Amino acid sequence: MIFIKNRKPTGRIIKDLPMEVKAFRWLPGELKVLNQLKLPHKEHWLSFKRHKEVAWAIRDMVVRGAPAIGCVAAYGFVLGVKYEGEDPQEVYETLKNTRPTAVNLFWALDRMMKALREGRDIEEEAKAIEAEDYQINRRIGELGASLIPEGAKVLTHCNTGALATAGWGTALGVIRSAHYGGKGIFVWVDETRPYLQGARLTAWELVKEDIPHKLITDNTAGFLMQRGEVDAIIVGADRITLRGDVANKIGTYSLAVLSKHHGIPFYVAAPISTFDPKLVRGDEIPIEERSAEEVKNCFGCKIAPEESDALHLGFDVTPAELITAIITERGVVENPNEEKIRKLLNL
Repeated sequence: MIFIKNRKPTGRIIKDLPMEVKAFRWLPGELKVLNQLKLPHKEHWLSFKRHKEVAWAIRDMVVRGAPAIGCVAAYGFVLGVKYEGEDPQEVYETLKNTRPTAVNLFWALDRMMKALREGRDIEEEAKAIEAEDYQINRRIGELGASLIPEGAKVLTHCNTGALATAGWGTALGVIRSAHYGGKGIFVWVDETRPYLQGARLTAWELVKEDIPHKLITDNTAGFLMQRGEVDAIIVGADRITLRGDVANKIGTYSLAVLSKHHGIPFYVAAPISTFDPKLVRGDEIPIEERSAEEVKNCFGCKIAPEESDALHLGFDVTPAELITAIITERGVVENPNEEKIRKLLNL
């Protein structure tokens, strides 16, 4: 079943919204990026004036989260083409080759190239991508909050908040909307190894907004479900196929299997730009393999023998049949399949 366009949020507003976190800020000819590798202990802003610096920031996860990557890449394109005077195709390829899984990156860069070919102001186009993403996230939050019960204990994985987007967030945006709608929710936060996006980033955002939560190790989630302490799971996405298979931060698939076994709703929150209509099945999604050193070290501390090798897959794929619903700005797709998603995307 698909709910489109006019589903309204539920609950009452209990307090004024806080001043929101921003992952990046644009000034003419300069992109400022909050260094997420330094959080939660230091709010350190970096200034970029060259597209190759932006590419480095994306590749090395100074900035991360599929929607934020798309926005930042768009501004990187503006720096390279408009302010540096570089060849547009070279700028496009440099930024495109930073991360292979998050489809928002390619979507944003394709949109920038289209604007350039059509003779439109690419700086205004990048600003439009940012503004649209924020409004999309607010809509996703409203729709998703209506699915969260009063007093629910909600589990989330990785970081899908303001830091991962142009603001508000996708899965964490749903949690925000439920909280500010007066639903009295509690959040379980997966630490999310090896970059600890949950421990460092999601928990930091929840602290800033005084949303009740508790941090857990990734392998605690299943036991909490067994004990009846999880009422819903909500995650984001980096790419979604036509049949509804979802690529997201490694560990998502395990949560989906556990939620199915325990009869817990498993929701995915993502904008339409995260869907890849060129791919039908999850096994077609390229999965990023990152450095083994990121597993063997934890922020400068060696935690494994030097001689040991390690496998570091950045993402996994959750099949559509394990997903209760996908929440988008156009509506909620329950029990997703190819027919429903084609209808959602107007294909």
